[in-house]
Amino acid sequence: MEQTIKQKPERFLSLDVFRGLTIVLMILVNTPGTGARIYGYLIHAQWFGFTLADLVFPSFLFAVGNAMSFSMKKMKSMSTAEVWTKIIKRTVIIFLLGYLMYWFPFFKFGDDGSFLWKPMAETRIMGVLQRIALCYFFASVIVLYLSEKASIIISVVILLGYWGILYFFGEPGSWLEMASNAASRFDLSILGLGHIYKKDAIPFDPEGILSTLPAIVNVLWGYLAGVFIQKKGKSFEGLAMLLMAGFLMTSLALWWDLIFPISKKLWTSPFVLYTVGLDLSIMAVLIYLIELKKTRFGVQFCDVFGKNPLFIYLFSELFYVVLRMIPVNSSQDAFEWVSEQIFQQIFPGAFGAFMTAVAYVLLCWLLGWWLHRRKIYIKI
Repeated sequence: MEQTIKQKPERFLSLDVFRGLTIVLMILVNTPGTGARIYGYLIHAQWFGFTLADLVFPSFLFAVGNAMSFSMKKMKSMSTAEVWTKIIKRTVIIFLLGYLMYWFPFFKFGDDGSFLWKPMAETRIMGVLQRIALCYFFASVIVLYLSEKASIIISVVILLGYWGILYFFGEPGSWLEMASNAASRFDLSILGLGHIYKKDAIPFDPEGILSTLPAIVNVLWGYLAGVFIQKKGKSFEGLAMLLMAGFLMTSLALWWDLIFPISKKLWTSPFVLYTVGLDLSIMAVLIYLIELKKTRFGVQFCDVFGKNPLFIYLFSELFYVVLRMIPVNSSQDAFEWVSEQIFQQIFPGAFGAFMTAVAYVLLCWLLGWWLHRRKIYIKI
């Protein structure tokens, strides 16, 4: 992790806003208030289907690709050793931070109140940051050594190949079921039960190893979109092409969904197409409003998140864990107490759960605002 006070003047403000919006939604989705069920569109689809919550993570991967479209230009002027050192260093740091985040707080209390270290054998290996790290690594290698046309071809091969892998290596007759799909079986065989996510209906990792393969395409298309935006992004012709590409990809995804369902947890190929198509359309709208129409309403709020995205995300996850560890009374921790004794009393039901998450987002924003005001930008 390193700290710098230099910004990149060449980057479009709309790209920082896009990245900031994804962080806002990530925090909203990950920290709903207790005492009532939050709105359905902020909860991930159970297995097949799509909600607003399902768009958040692939959009962040898309934003990672956007940022690469700027950083890769600098890397191509570096020596091979410098480039590989930079890529590997960033990959390892992000992956380890993700692993440590799931291991945190590194200890637990036994039934008798005794202090126990959390065994590494029970720590989840894959996760959000780990997937970001791996996708960044493979996408970097592809765009560094291959052309944009080759990146498109590789994207198609990955999506079709993943479809074939799930079909041929899943359990016959139930090749897309949670317990019997090829991704689940592969992850269990490689990682073992102790290192798998266990908070779903059955032990299953939604950020597993095999399902990371199609997620690379989200980063690749974010990169390709970033390159295109730098060339034609501030023209109406460029915006029209982005919107048309978005429409075509979402349409193809919905057609593909008829035979290969959209699923965020399994990260199916039509899910990739659908989210990339939506991201292209959202990006076009943001560029039109921010770069062409010079709209500034709400821009600074999102831009604050976009300046230190991974650091703020890490803070949001770790501080949430800390709040859930602090007992306030015999039945509530600090987060539950605030949600149920304050927000649920003022806004009963789903809106109260939503407002708890909004308040937590604002808390994280204050940290980002403080860093931004002091021109502290933490690169991870």
